[in-house]
Amino acid sequence: MQKLLRTLGMAILASSVAACGLVYVPDVQQGNLLDKKTVEQLQPGMTKRQVLVLMGSPSVSSPFNQNRWDYVSTVAHRGGKMKVRTFSLAFNNDVLVSTKGDFFAADAAALLKDQKKYHQDYPTTETKGDKNTDPDAKKSDDGGFGSGSGDDKK
Repeated sequence: MQKLLRTLGMAILASSVAACGLVYVPDVQQGNLLDKKTVEQLQPGMTKRQVLVLMGSPSVSSPFNQNRWDYVSTVAHRGGKMKVRTFSLAFNNDVLVSTKGDFFAADAAALLKDQKKYHQDYPTTETKGDKNTDPDAKKSDDGGFGSGSGDDKK
């Protein structure tokens, strides 16, 4: 009986800790991670082989419609709502005809807002503590790493 109560108490404690949000939930990225520079290199008239070498294999290649490739990516930040991004390529006779999708649809303001959430603000004009910022500082050979001992100089 005491063992049952102890097990039940541990289960209640574990579920209450999980419900409080104290359990770490990592960011989850799945699918294709496309680079904007790579996508900009796509041109109508490229063969499937050229696209495959440039972009990598698609996430979805339907056996029923071999003239369409889909690159899909999902991102969930800290267990939040999942964002789905898609990019589709259309082929005709194994030649790229068109592209469509919202893979890079995020605007700059939304990306900056998302970056502020992780406190990644680094001052770009901050020079306090840098050793080489004072032009009047006397440069001396303090015998640091790579300066040599002076005995081998002739």
